[in-house]
Amino acid sequence: MNHPTNRFDMHYETHFGDRVIRCFRQRPASVQAMLQSALERNPDGDAFVVEGERVSYRQLARRASRVAAAFHQLGVRPGDRVALVLRNGPALMYGLYGALWLGAIAVPLNAREQGAGLGYIFSDCAPKVAIAEADLVQRLHDGGATKDLVALFAAGGDAEGARPFEALLEGADTRLPLARPDQEDIAVLLYTSGTTGRPKGAMQTHLNIAHTVKLWEKSMDLRFAERSVLAVPGSHVTGLMGIIFTMAHMAGCTLIMPQFDAAEFNQLVADESATSTIMVPAMYKLCLMRANFDTLDLDSWRVGAFGGAPMPESTIVEFRQRLPHLQLMNAYGATETCTAVTAMPPAAQLEHLDSIGQVLDGVDIRIMDEQGQECPAGESGELWISGPVVIPGYWQDAERTAQNFVGGYWRSGDIGDISTDGYVRIFDRKKDMIIRGGYNIYCIEVENAIAYHPAVAECAVIGVPDPVLGEKILAVISSQDSDLDADTLRRFCAERLADYKVLDFVHLQREPLPRNANGKVMKTTLRDRLAHPETEPC
Repeated sequence: MNHPTNRFDMHYETHFGDRVIRCFRQRPASVQAMLQSALERNPDGDAFVVEGERVSYRQLARRASRVAAAFHQLGVRPGDRVALVLRNGPALMYGLYGALWLGAIAVPLNAREQGAGLGYIFSDCAPKVAIAEADLVQRLHDGGATKDLVALFAAGGDAEGARPFEALLEGADTRLPLARPDQEDIAVLLYTSGTTGRPKGAMQTHLNIAHTVKLWEKSMDLRFAERSVLAVPGSHVTGLMGIIFTMAHMAGCTLIMPQFDAAEFNQLVADESATSTIMVPAMYKLCLMRANFDTLDLDSWRVGAFGGAPMPESTIVEFRQRLPHLQLMNAYGATETCTAVTAMPPAAQLEHLDSIGQVLDGVDIRIMDEQGQECPAGESGELWISGPVVIPGYWQDAERTAQNFVGGYWRSGDIGDISTDGYVRIFDRKKDMIIRGGYNIYCIEVENAIAYHPAVAECAVIGVPDPVLGEKILAVISSQDSDLDADTLRRFCAERLADYKVLDFVHLQREPLPRNANGKVMKTTLRDRLAHPETEPC
């Protein structure tokens, strides 16, 4: 029987023991193969640009091989771990690809992670070598993360007990061959945020990553030599998988922002003819608000994916008016899925504002009840997700792997449903629900309604104890608008929500909401800080 041979043709394969999953016939063999292909197809094209420094694929390969050779001299071998506690910048790119060149496992860690968290992660995955920002080295020492390292390198300055990062780029033998790992080998360990316990090391394999970049290529209609802005952390699943590795797959350029600033983002898009990005909705809104938006040529910007929160209708409409060629696309994924498993067709965005899109190729999402039975159509339940992007499990953690992975499906902990025409909705986290007077209230539904208000930069909804109703609703809102008040927000919500879902308490603040190292809002911190909301300003 003859099969079509287009680049998105799929068939079934068996992986990770007994998982039977739909896979792309044509896909990269590994992250290393993606880098090699980019080097062959676009050797002098930009691999990345950061703060005026322009690095071609030829230069990236040469420097990554030097770093790999230096690691090898220190005793690092294929399968060993290399920790990267780095912000967006050249050291992250060289350290990442240097580790992979050798066949080691890269462990990118958010620079916002604190000493105790770093100490736990280092003890869990036992890296041989680490590279850290110079100003974060002491945090590693304080957390006990450095005691078993063979070597520690500091980027961006000097630090006690660490060698300069530049030593990795100098003097090593550059003839080390590029590794050729098996597709089920681990390429990257990304640690989850640990909001429900200690962090878990998600084992992201070359098979997972190969399918992730293919899904981004198809869903965003990416092209050869694409130019994507990295404005989110490169140590997070979105930045690493959706931008850095996807750009390597497209032989494209990662336009690196060490720190997000909306005016600088707009300028970077114009100066570097950026074509795509992935950000959170608040970042898009800030881009519209900056005075330089209408003075720059942003015609190159074709597609922008977003996730993590709803995009207010007003923001989508304003982008359509001011940049009619830009396609905005909602997407949903997680560390355990190596990023997006659903995406919204851009043309349907306004018609399905409450949806995270349709299920992507090769992915299967089932809505399951508490007993592990599939829910009838129209009923909500937990999203169970399977497919080639779903990781095999957690690093050296058989117990939590068994709890969270069933028959090849990852139990997401998200509650939602799928419409008859295939649009997926998320109502809330399984453990993040308010029960007010016997009514179940999904926090995310209320947050979605609040987010549409043009003066709201970001918001979080939490339940607070009440002796009569059990719980009441508190909204914590970050806004720069001094005219915004609680009554205005209550009226706004009352037009969009059932009466029992309207806010009981409102806390307004100018500062951003507290977030953990992976960028998730820390609702536990908010609950502790606002234990008595009636005393807080409204």
